[in-house]
Amino acid sequence: VNSSFIDLPAPSNISSWWNFGSLLGICLIMQILTGLFLAMHYTSDTMTAFSSVTHICRDVNYGWLIRYLHANGASMFFICLFLHVGRGLYYGSYMYLETWNIGVLLLFAVMATAFMGYVLPWGQMSFWGATVITNLLSAIPYIGTNLVEWIWGG
Repeated sequence: VNSSFIDLPAPSNISSWWNFGSLLGICLIMQILTGLFLAMHYTSDTMTAFSSVTHICRDVNYGWLIRYLHANGASMFFICLFLHVGRGLYYGSYMYLETWNIGVLLLFAVMATAFMGYVLPWGQMSFWGATVITNLLSAIPYIGTNLVEWIWGG
């Protein structure tokens, strides 16, 4: 047991900064599980989305806890993500271009996914957040306004 778990070789510069990749995995698992439980009671129609969120918080057993775990878990996920990127910058991980580029693509995918999660409750903050972010695309010359209308669905 000692040779299998304790006496494994490790880099000399390893520190607690190297834990954030594992913490990202734990946060991601928590987000997936709480998201699945929330999706069981969520309605995606724009007229009933906000009321389904209030239904989850008020009427579902421990729904408020699952929602707040999901919301605060997203914040913890991004804290771990930014610390993970910061550690990568500090230790020069950007030198491994293929790995770094995949990480940057994952960062943008996670940010887009988080934006979708921010918009899903469809409250006032969600509506205006979606309006502001999608209107940023209107700054693209020639196709910007058409692109915004296409994303809005009409």
